[in-house]
Amino acid sequence: MRADLRLIAPALATWLSAALTLGLPPTLTYTLAVSAAVAALYCLTTRVSRTDGSKGRQALVGVVLTCAAASAGGVALRATAVGTGPVRELARAGRAATAEAVVTGDPQAKPGDRGQMIILRARVEVVARARVRVPVLLIAGHPHWLHLVPSQHVRLVGRFRTPHKAELLAAVVIVRGPPTVLGAPSAVQRAAERVRARLRAAVEHLPSDQRAVLPGLVVGDTSRLDPELAEDFTTAGLTHLLVVSGANLAIVIGAVLGLCRLMGLGRRRAPPVAVLAVLCFVVIARPEPSVLRAAAMGLIGLLALLTGRQRQGLPALGAAVLLLLLIDPALARSYGFALSVLATGGLLVLAPPWRERLARRLPGPLADALAVTAAAEVAVAPVLVMLSGELGVVSVFANLLAAPMVAPATLLGALGAITAIVCLPAARILVLPAGLAVGWIAWVARTAAALPYATIPWTAGGLGAVTVLLAGGIAVLILRSPRLRMVAVAIMAGVLVAVVSLRVIAPGWPPPGWQMVACDVGQGDALVLAAGPGQAVVVDAGPTPAPVDGCLRRLGIRDVPLLVLTHPHADHINGTSGVRHDRTVHEVLTTPRTSGREARHVPWLRPRLALTHQQWTVGDLTLSVLGPLAMAPALTLDDDGTTINNASIVLVARRPGFSALLAGDIEIEAQRALAAMVPHVHVLKVPHHGSRSQDPAFIMAAQASISLISVGKENDYGHPSSSTLELLRRARTQVHRTDQEGDIAIVRTTAGLAAIART
Repeated sequence: MRADLRLIAPALATWLSAALTLGLPPTLTYTLAVSAAVAALYCLTTRVSRTDGSKGRQALVGVVLTCAAASAGGVALRATAVGTGPVRELARAGRAATAEAVVTGDPQAKPGDRGQMIILRARVEVVARARVRVPVLLIAGHPHWLHLVPSQHVRLVGRFRTPHKAELLAAVVIVRGPPTVLGAPSAVQRAAERVRARLRAAVEHLPSDQRAVLPGLVVGDTSRLDPELAEDFTTAGLTHLLVVSGANLAIVIGAVLGLCRLMGLGRRRAPPVAVLAVLCFVVIARPEPSVLRAAAMGLIGLLALLTGRQRQGLPALGAAVLLLLLIDPALARSYGFALSVLATGGLLVLAPPWRERLARRLPGPLADALAVTAAAEVAVAPVLVMLSGELGVVSVFANLLAAPMVAPATLLGALGAITAIVCLPAARILVLPAGLAVGWIAWVARTAAALPYATIPWTAGGLGAVTVLLAGGIAVLILRSPRLRMVAVAIMAGVLVAVVSLRVIAPGWPPPGWQMVACDVGQGDALVLAAGPGQAVVVDAGPTPAPVDGCLRRLGIRDVPLLVLTHPHADHINGTSGVRHDRTVHEVLTTPRTSGREARHVPWLRPRLALTHQQWTVGDLTLSVLGPLAMAPALTLDDDGTTINNASIVLVARRPGFSALLAGDIEIEAQRALAAMVPHVHVLKVPHHGSRSQDPAFIMAAQASISLISVGKENDYGHPSSSTLELLRRARTQVHRTDQEGDIAIVRTTAGLAAIART
């Protein structure tokens, strides 16, 4: 164990040093690096006349300080490189320029406030006629950016901005238009992309879930994964299966070594073959943090096998972490890298003793599976809570059910990918059983995510991680003490009785008499208007399917007579499939000023266009179209966000004792045009998530007693604006926000309307 700690301590020092110095001024980082180096030199060269143990500890301190100095020095050098030069000067000035760059990462499509965003990393090599070599982050909107491959050389036009986060980037570039491709990818990347493309072709005939999940499991290609299914994998705690990591690499290495043994290759000749397989695997799967960590650890293990020395897990993990952080210090703040290392550490430290204890009461294979799954889940729980603000409850059981199918699916999928290069029909046959295996995994994810309380709310951020660790420590103490176990059982019994009692005497969710619910869908809109038992009119669908689906499921909605998509921005329409999930949608209403993006989300129905003064009646609910005021030419992809926002459908919803003004994302121009037509209402859905673009006359004209702001936690847009909140305060309206209260229901009481939050 001491030998393990001697290599783990330097790795932790390297990690901590990089994490703390990222974002600091380079001068300060250089000073810290030199100070650590001087202290290390003192420890390593000063003689001590004490015991051998003291000498060993002093040497360990010297090594730790050396690693910290090297890590800080590496950060300082990179920070100097990205913080100076023409690219950073453009970013500080916020100027636009033409640049030539090399793509270094796969493009990723994400929903944004103004449509789909395509994010990818690149290395700028020419800007303003100057040759440079610095990393940047590109944010584009044109779909052609999705087709680029790492190592491709492109020309772009964009506005350079200074990065806000502590990343080793020279700039964030907001790109205009499509890329101009200047050269093909490298031969290695072309080969890798061919393998990925042939695998996609091989699975083309499989059902949709299998077609989407299998490439992700084998090579990390999630380009076809439905957002709703991805959310189910996250809720079920199975996201790690869609990210190539140590488990995949271990399966590949084991299979290669097994084949080498069958072919008669000895201990000396088999590892080089496995090393070649690892390198090919990393190129095909892309060098993501988890892949790099797994590859480094696997190569160190193979080196130990080649030299005949006994492999030890913790030293190999420590060496991998140390090596990777010295090569790329930015990994120190990568959540993917942290999750990968923690999961591996859990398997190495926690799983063996847990397996031994479980084996006393359970069959060996079941004890192994339960110990491995639980160890990995416990190890990563603090980071997952820090990210999501939720604690997974069903993840251990979901992983137990999915685990038996991972190895067959990975091996058969990898074999299918290789076969597809030379014979696509044969590959299509090979992936059939692999498809069945991933079909089971997808079913487990969907079923686990649909269970009530699959996740429970928890404090996000660093405080959440600390509280999880404290809860884990308390749980260990309770399990080790019979007296504390009795006390814990008594407390849990009391809590259970209290919960059941409250459930009996207090209303659940939804509260009786609800008229309208603002769903918490993050940075986006999704409003639900009651229209009868199990029925509701839905206005907008949020940025992803899962949140709006969950909101409607909690409300018991199975029938949607009318779905209104106010305008074609991703944070209002990309969750449409979540509204459809297990429900019937009869009609869809869209703005007459549309680019047609909504139609791609409702291919089963032909959307109808909203006309001014048009009315819809569903039960006792009446919807009147207030805006947009007049027909106008269709929007185009080049229209800016303000133009599209002002094209939003504006609705007035009424029923006896209830009225609401649903203002979409209209900004000052449209608000001023509509202000004279605004009726008095009980509830106002504040336009555009409470942005600062508000017309006081529009807000005051509504005279609403309750205002709802649908907004995401810690969003990048600064919504809601402090000026808007002050305006609402002057209007003497109660303000309720989904980022603070979750789902918010408007209910009718004997005293009038009231807002009730779900959380």
